[in-house]
Amino acid sequence: MIMDLGNSILLALAILGFVIVIKGVTQVPQSEEWVVERLGKYNQTLKAGFHFIIPVIDAIPRPRNRVHILETSIEEPELNIITKDNVQIMLHAVVFYRTIDAAKSIYRIDNVKNAIKTTTISVTRATCGQMEFDEIQAHREVISDKIKTSLLSACEVWGVDITRAEVLDVRVDQRTTEAMQSQLNAERTRRATVLVAEGERASANLVADGQLYKAQKEAEALRISADAEAYAKRTQADAEAYATARIAEAINQNGQAAVNFELAKLQTEAMTRVAQSNGAKLIILPTDTTRSLGALAAMVETLKG
Repeated sequence: MIMDLGNSILLALAILGFVIVIKGVTQVPQSEEWVVERLGKYNQTLKAGFHFIIPVIDAIPRPRNRVHILETSIEEPELNIITKDNVQIMLHAVVFYRTIDAAKSIYRIDNVKNAIKTTTISVTRATCGQMEFDEIQAHREVISDKIKTSLLSACEVWGVDITRAEVLDVRVDQRTTEAMQSQLNAERTRRATVLVAEGERASANLVADGQLYKAQKEAEALRISADAEAYAKRTQADAEAYATARIAEAINQNGQAAVNFELAKLQTEAMTRVAQSNGAKLIILPTDTTRSLGALAAMVETLKG
């Protein structure tokens, strides 16, 4: 009887031990970390794999203490934001985060996802409120970096790492869109007017340059022509001066005969030009013409002698 009782106790203890072992062995998935509490107080954080805990004393409350460590996104609803230049916009952003300290994410904050969402809204409005609308449109990556930097410092105490922050879309209301379109059309018209004015100015400059070049060439041609004419006149004057000098020399040497010779020569040249004229049909020579020619011949003979 005593042996049966002892065997029963041993069997009960074996069964209890087996149950304790079964209850104490836990398997943590790769995508999770489990936070173990011993008698209601934090004890340890279990990574992926097999672990053993003490049943009844150690507990892993569900689902709060089973923390997902995969990267998760929080897509914010469209935020109504007033920019620095008083433009009302609707901004759509998304934040990616992952848990790096499961214990902090449980004991430092009640709902980490809502906390990140609230912080993102606050940071986004503060950041965009310091920028003008054109800056927001052109520098979305700057806004994303500022949101990420601000969230990193705020979420560090919660055991959360902010991996990325992206601005997905920026929209404005219909009235603002129409005003922006009008402004864009006005800017295009202004640019077109400026281009036309610059083209006309360039054309006028080219025409003026052409006229100046033409005037310079004409002035240069006139100068060359004047120089040629002056040279011709100087040459003719030199020739006439030389002829006059020769005549004066002949006069000094031969006296009246040289004078008569020169006069007869001029008279003969004049009659020759009259005879060669197209309008000359009938030429009447004075009676002393033959005497002049005879005197010219006599003077030539005299000068030769």
